[in-house]
Amino acid sequence: MRIVVCVKQVPDAKDVRLDPVTNTLARDGVQSIMNPYDRHAVEEGVRLAGELGGKVTVLSMGPPQAGETLREAVSCGADEAVLVSDRAFAGADTWATTHTLAQAIKTIGGADLVLCGKQAIDGDTAQVGPGLAERLGLPYVTCVKKMLSCDGQTIRLQRLMDDGYDTLEARLPALFTVVKEINEPRLPSLKGKMKAKKLVIKTLTATDIDADPDQIGLKGSPTQVVRVFSPQPRGARTMFSGTVDEQVEQLAAELEKIL
Repeated sequence: MRIVVCVKQVPDAKDVRLDPVTNTLARDGVQSIMNPYDRHAVEEGVRLAGELGGKVTVLSMGPPQAGETLREAVSCGADEAVLVSDRAFAGADTWATTHTLAQAIKTIGGADLVLCGKQAIDGDTAQVGPGLAERLGLPYVTCVKKMLSCDGQTIRLQRLMDDGYDTLEARLPALFTVVKEINEPRLPSLKGKMKAKKLVIKTLTATDIDADPDQIGLKGSPTQVVRVFSPQPRGARTMFSGTVDEQVEQLAAELEKIL
């Protein structure tokens, strides 16, 4: 089975801050990490490949330093890594990103199964997985919480819902986005770290993947972020403390004042 896992390098959420002058994310001095949801996608890909036989390729679009995230994925069990990197990709929104990733997957020979994290913590759109499936012409399921069985042609799984879960069946090839409940990512092994250190990451440019110049980067992005800002607090705020029962009584008392 050929499994491709899409991963993204993102700023560490605990270090994220806004530049007060430009009102954009300040990235200087902020540590970058693998998107947390993508860790679970990598783990599930490695687990499935171990059970069914096959190869796991981790794929990322980003600057050269995104190679660090790919090496981390390999140290956790992935077999090979591909970085799609080109200045022409700068400023891409989810539409342009899915075109780039789809072209890259086609270039490396396609996949029987594509796995993505539910969403990236820096954008939180959850659009790339479904958009990529549409670009590749694949059926997809979002928010997968458990893989129940797979015979190499069909996968039975559970999809997380607000009030429980759905049990679904999908034929391969397909694309799934996963949530954190699906597994517990393993720690890098010593053997994996040694492999990752020696790994030669395959790097592809826009020309290598035959990307459409009108569908990549800022030029190919129909949406653009004009400004990012922290909303200012509005109105008076009251903090409740104590046990749950005590807080409920305090809330009831406050509501009585305005009613």
